[in-house]
Amino acid sequence: MSENVVSLHKTTETPDESAPVTTLTVVPDPAPAKPVPLWVRSGRAVRTVVTHETTRTTARAVVRHSLYTVNGGRIVARRTWDGKTGARYERMLRAAEAAGNYEVAEEWEERLQRFRDARHRRRMDLLHSPVDVAKGVGVGVGMSIGVLVALGVVMAINNHNVGDVITPLSATIEFIGLLIRIVQVVWGPALVVGPLLALLGMWAVGSKQQAAPAWVMPANVRNSEGEPITPSIVVKALRDLGIPAMRNAIKEMGDAGASMLGPIRIAGCGVEVDVTLPSGVATNEVQGKRRKLAENLTRHEHEVFITIPQAARTVRLWIADSGALDEPIGPSPLVTDETMTADYAKGRAPWGQDLRGDAAALSLYQRHLLITGLSNQGKTAALRALALWAVLDKTVEFRIADLKGAGDWAMFEGLATVLIQGPTDEHVIEATEMIEGLVTEMERRMEQRRLDPSIVFPPLIGLVDEAQVAFMCPAVDEDKKPYGGSKATSRYFMAVRKVHNQGRVVNVLMWEGTQDPTDQNLPKLVREGAHTRASLALGTESQARMALGDKAVDGGAAPNLLRPGLDKGTLVVASDGIAIPAGQASITVRTHFIDDEGATAITDRAKAMRDGVTTLTVIERGEERDALADIASVVGDASRVRTQDVLKRLAMLDEDAYGKWSFLDLKRELAGTGAEPYKSDGVMVVSRDRLTAALANRDDDGSASAS
Repeated sequence: MSENVVSLHKTTETPDESAPVTTLTVVPDPAPAKPVPLWVRSGRAVRTVVTHETTRTTARAVVRHSLYTVNGGRIVARRTWDGKTGARYERMLRAAEAAGNYEVAEEWEERLQRFRDARHRRRMDLLHSPVDVAKGVGVGVGMSIGVLVALGVVMAINNHNVGDVITPLSATIEFIGLLIRIVQVVWGPALVVGPLLALLGMWAVGSKQQAAPAWVMPANVRNSEGEPITPSIVVKALRDLGIPAMRNAIKEMGDAGASMLGPIRIAGCGVEVDVTLPSGVATNEVQGKRRKLAENLTRHEHEVFITIPQAARTVRLWIADSGALDEPIGPSPLVTDETMTADYAKGRAPWGQDLRGDAAALSLYQRHLLITGLSNQGKTAALRALALWAVLDKTVEFRIADLKGAGDWAMFEGLATVLIQGPTDEHVIEATEMIEGLVTEMERRMEQRRLDPSIVFPPLIGLVDEAQVAFMCPAVDEDKKPYGGSKATSRYFMAVRKVHNQGRVVNVLMWEGTQDPTDQNLPKLVREGAHTRASLALGTESQARMALGDKAVDGGAAPNLLRPGLDKGTLVVASDGIAIPAGQASITVRTHFIDDEGATAITDRAKAMRDGVTTLTVIERGEERDALADIASVVGDASRVRTQDVLKRLAMLDEDAYGKWSFLDLKRELAGTGAEPYKSDGVMVVSRDRLTAALANRDDDGSASAS
């Protein structure tokens, strides 16, 4: 832009080139804005008015109530037509045929025939009715006049006035005239009010049926807030699934599509309904459309569950109330009831609630257990809740390996006879030897059982949390046998398999918890050996099949559809140890969460019920052993322990040092200490007090020698 320079002072002298020059810059005025045309301003105003929410709400209300009246009239007309004709029977007949229920179709055909016969008789009666009506009117009028005249004669005799003979007849004529005048007065307004009342009645019918498109309904209805599940909603949802055979069958049924549905029952925080599918529609077709069905029912996918009951060609729908599954369930009875105890053989662990809101309790008796799921979904909490119940039965012995090592099982110190905590290869080696110890004990019990079939053994449960760490462990022993893996040479794998094969008959059980199941970290033979299989949220259907088996997944189990993070603690369970509705292969359980403080309080109660239990922990390999101190440590707080149990505990403490010990080795080690084994109640035992005295005497001797 060019600048116009205007001198502020006039001078005759030659200006100094170095002196500053004051200048004024004149900027031209910008061009004036063009006025907005009137038609543009008018258009903007009209658009603002038209698109305003108040205008849209008003327009929707006008259209909605108009359609209520129109469609209400259609509903009334159809009901009238159904009442006067056999259309309703024919519609029911077509619905039964479409559903393949031919017995019901024959019944409706018989009803239709009876209706037609009765209608024919009524129409034949109408041919004679005009003559009968005319005769009846004539006789009635004549009798009425006669009665009135007779009444007038009586009045005339009584009043001695002949004119009273026609008084009743005159009064009747005047009354009829009064009625005619009333009708003349009312008739005009009635012609106006009558249609208005009829329209109001049609509006009421349409409003009750909500006979208008969704886009004109109020916001809360469009968003389906609080919308109850009704037969018509379920039928529409099934019709719109995109299954041609289903859509055509329901179309042929007309309004009778609800005949597919059983009664809608309240079930916990939702409703439950059985749907008998039309001929040509398979149950797996509906299962595969779970998301679309849920959205058609104005629910989220996780709020609709589809299972297969016993009845043929039937699916059972459980539909949660909106948002109900996001609400937590109450605390565990183990926390709220401090007097609760457990009965391993006859009792059931209070694990949580099913979707109906009923208590879900699991029997642990002689059942191997497997719980899987993605990381941080509540697997350890669900597994620990069962152990916390079982430990309240003082006959139950636990040997626990926590291969995560985050302290989730620390409260079992002093309850479990073995407690391994850590994720390293060394911890996996210890866990493997722990399970091999279960195998040794199982074989010992099997031998005793062969000698005495009536013997009953106390339950012994080996529990490995984060078992995938063991299966994926690359460590090998001195014979080059791997601890991990899924081959026949894997020590951990084979030990678990042996317990699965024979352990339950002598009450030696295996519980495992593992993440993200695959063929590598959870071999097929191991997962199929579990009697109770449960899964939290998983990533894929193939993982769900690994976790629960094909039968449960084909029957509707879908842990892969649970929401990671949002459905923490929600399990899909396949087991005969929990009450599952007839015809279903699995049940969904929302487990109680027991925090560390509550778990510690429960284990403290369990410790109070038992004699002292010494918990063996991981030791460093290769350290020099103090045999007398180790014997005292495995005896623990018990007043005396059988020598056979002492040998078993020593082997678990250090397989290398004590694994091959016999009774003679134990006797030789204790000889001369004053703590030698002795017989009590017919069995050889070792005394805690004698061991304590032997250790004290040894220390005193050592101190005296040092001095």
